[in-house]
Amino acid sequence: MATAIIGTGNIGGTLARHLVRGGEPVVLAAKDEANAAALAQELGELARAASVEAAIAEADSVVFAVWLDTTKELIAKDARLLENKVVVDPSNPLGFDESGQMIRTLPEGQSAGAAIAALLPAGAHYVKAFGTLAAEALATAANREPQSAVLFYATDDDTAATTIERLIHAAGFDPLKAGGVADTARIEMPGGDLHQAGLNGALLDLDEARAAVAAERSA
Repeated sequence: MATAIIGTGNIGGTLARHLVRGGEPVVLAAKDEANAAALAQELGELARAASVEAAIAEADSVVFAVWLDTTKELIAKDARLLENKVVVDPSNPLGFDESGQMIRTLPEGQSAGAAIAALLPAGAHYVKAFGTLAAEALATAANREPQSAVLFYATDDDTAATTIERLIHAAGFDPLKAGGVADTARIEMPGGDLHQAGLNGALLDLDEARAAVAAERSA
């Protein structure tokens, strides 16, 4: 069961390394195909590079480790290939203005998760995951001891939940469901109370993470 990772930057490259270390095969694709090929060669026999379309077609799950607008464009272009795939969305509604300042790219109250889920074909299995930590923490906090750090995910789909829990474990973290698509804003930035930025940079273990999920729901 291969996982396609579209994008080999801070999230995609880190995730590829973690998954291969955890025994998961990956198919890498990037705008610059040479970057994907170089990373695949570095990672060894569990990794290979392909075009975006070939990577999606070959994989059981697809991680769109690219900016939100790029994810939207790729889904529109390759929607038919995403039928029956688990689609993993790490995106946050962030971009940069003309002066280079980071800005929110969606209206307040609208999550990137809801926007992406609405674009997918009916047969796709959507899950928001792998975007809940800053890039540095995602890279350095895998396989933390004595207690693993938590990665939150959100989905309404049982198939997606089973797959993402396997992948999060393989990546060296403990998975915890934060809710469904309606709750994806909680694990996005800016403003999500369960995103690392909303936790003042904290990494949570399972007990702490369960308490954080429950606190907002009971508030």
